[in-house]
Amino acid sequence: MSLFQNILIIWALIAASAFFSCAEIALASSRKIRLQQMSENGDNNAQKVLELQQQPGNFFTVIQVALNAIAIMGGILGEQALSPYVAQGLAYIFGEVLWLDKVSFLISFVLVTSLFIVFADLMPKRLAMTYPEKVAVTIVNPILFFLRLLKPIVRTYDGIATALFRLFNISTNHQDVITFDDVSAMVDAGTASGALHKEEQHLIENVFELDIRTVSFAMTSREHVVFLRVQDDEATLKQKIISYPHSRFLVCDDVIDAVLGYVESKDILKRTLDHLPISLNKELQLKGVLAIPDTLTLSELLAQFKSTNQDLAFVLNEYALVVGIITLNDVMKTLMGDLVSPFIEEQIVKRDDNSWLIDGVTPIEDVRRALGILAFPNQENYETMAGFMMYLLKKIPKRTDYIEYAGYKFEVVDIDNYRVDQLLVSKIQG
Repeated sequence: MSLFQNILIIWALIAASAFFSCAEIALASSRKIRLQQMSENGDNNAQKVLELQQQPGNFFTVIQVALNAIAIMGGILGEQALSPYVAQGLAYIFGEVLWLDKVSFLISFVLVTSLFIVFADLMPKRLAMTYPEKVAVTIVNPILFFLRLLKPIVRTYDGIATALFRLFNISTNHQDVITFDDVSAMVDAGTASGALHKEEQHLIENVFELDIRTVSFAMTSREHVVFLRVQDDEATLKQKIISYPHSRFLVCDDVIDAVLGYVESKDILKRTLDHLPISLNKELQLKGVLAIPDTLTLSELLAQFKSTNQDLAFVLNEYALVVGIITLNDVMKTLMGDLVSPFIEEQIVKRDDNSWLIDGVTPIEDVRRALGILAFPNQENYETMAGFMMYLLKKIPKRTDYIEYAGYKFEVVDIDNYRVDQLLVSKIQG
């Protein structure tokens, strides 16, 4: 054969190898969710790719058979096709020398191998990785043709591979499970590319964290709850409402742990404007309030609010003591973050590249993401940074107490009545 014919055969083998290399990456890396969207929009090829992905052994067998066959043919034909012509060229330059055959073989080998690496491997695979779904729907029909054409060979090799997997008790069933970390990584990538705003990223992450965070994260803690007592006289009630202009107040029998219900400020205001007497145990009718355990997650609380048609609850610990109150608005603020509360002070403030000021009530998950820490020790035993400090120090923290963990120094810089108010977190240099 002529040099032109040999080169044509080599390029044909490269093209075939490029096709199967591209198909291998595209079919393996195509995202199921994206393919389902394309299928719902009327792309029949997307549905074919989804069906093909259900039995990956079949198309991988076709691709590997084809790639190995092409590689062997390329190795055999490449050296024979080009070596004589390379030898002639070298002989014309250097004359008949002893090393002519070896050098011509080496040059032919390197040239053919380089062509296959660049045009049959690197470029098609990078193209398939960049546009996996587009490439997959484009090449799925030819792949299905080869599947039918090589069906006996596919069944033979796939059967051998399956038998070996069973022999070594290795499962080949792929579980397509999407975790919070997967979604978080995709959201981070979307934010980095500009497809999502920073606020949208926080919103999506907060939705998933409703299943992780308990009601204690969003509630108003016991020491900050303003409640009315049935024993309070009219002047005391009015003074509390003036001093603390809330829309609703818990009503208790002398102490906060004896909750009787709640009353709305507008009911008291109406009676005041009508110059009617005010008494919690006579004139004003108390409304029932939802009681929930402090182990409830925010998503479970939302379900209870929906089923009971209420939006206020008081939180009890295992000793039936009230530890706080929570409203639907509190949950929404946790979910929406800065979108609805732009003036709330940030809990994590970056001072410079190596230090942060962190509020004691900041959730562990927020700090973990901000500092890039994989996990905190025994994290199931606490939820906030204050809890982290108390758990590791094994005492009530005081100012200047510190802990070194994961390359960071966590130091208590402010205490408010035994409560860890603020921490200084610094990178440990060295």
